[in-house]
Amino acid sequence: MDIEVLATGLGFPEGPVVFPDGSVVLVEIKAGALTRIWNGRREVIAQLGGGPNGAALGPDGAIYVCNNGGFEWHDNMGLTVPGHAPADWSGGRIERVDLATGKVERLFDSVDGFPLKGPNDLVFAADGSFYFTDHGKSYPRHRDYGGFFHVTADLSTATTVVHGQTSPNGIGLSPDGTVVYMADTMTGRLWAYDLETPTTVRPASPLNPGRVVASLPGWQLLDSLAVEAGGKVCVATLVNGGITVFDPDGSTEHMAFPDPLVTNIAFGGDDLRDAVITLSGTGQLVKVRWPRPGLKLHFQA
Repeated sequence: MDIEVLATGLGFPEGPVVFPDGSVVLVEIKAGALTRIWNGRREVIAQLGGGPNGAALGPDGAIYVCNNGGFEWHDNMGLTVPGHAPADWSGGRIERVDLATGKVERLFDSVDGFPLKGPNDLVFAADGSFYFTDHGKSYPRHRDYGGFFHVTADLSTATTVVHGQTSPNGIGLSPDGTVVYMADTMTGRLWAYDLETPTTVRPASPLNPGRVVASLPGWQLLDSLAVEAGGKVCVATLVNGGITVFDPDGSTEHMAFPDPLVTNIAFGGDDLRDAVITLSGTGQLVKVRWPRPGLKLHFQA
């Protein structure tokens, strides 16, 4: 697989959004910025602060951002590695950024009366509403649990859908919009939740509302994800750096990339086979030709 490097020197890039002209808008978690990459250039659209972690294009043409509030940062053998909550951490939030002006609007910093701890990733549904994950927050001797949430299209209401998972990260919708996929980082599991309504799921068992699509063997951690047009789920994989492709039947395949901290994948191009991937440990954005087309996102430009 030929790898084209689109940008280097980024501050832990994540959340790529691919535009028709080939430009990519992404977040730099360590730099606290929303950034545009195009033709070898880098332009900061907005300085968000905290830890902008996931991004998606909304129906109004704005970029919506999950901001985890920030991490401690470490240099580990030349890799940039996020850690626990920093001393100045003040909570997580969901933000909206006007691409034309760079104006930042805070939409939510709590749901159902509970403060957000580490908003991580989001995906829009066909009706203009969106789902987002909260990864929780880790500390030297404990961590806060997370879950995923729903925000109405008019941005008036945020609702908890599921809560209590160890470390929710990537989130996506099946091609027919009836299943929410959620990657749990620390357990290395991809979960599937069958929607009854936009804010309720059909329990898979009396003990858990979700179905385990598959668990990766050994010590492999899951990050953000994208869904293929045919329904496979491509999940960025940490430690065993690459993209793990999960079939809904539970089978998997792994495509390696030269960074143990591969954090996200997004699809673009006329045939949706241009896969843009963030190699966050080394601060790179790369592009490859994917063997199958990605699922066109709702409101994708």
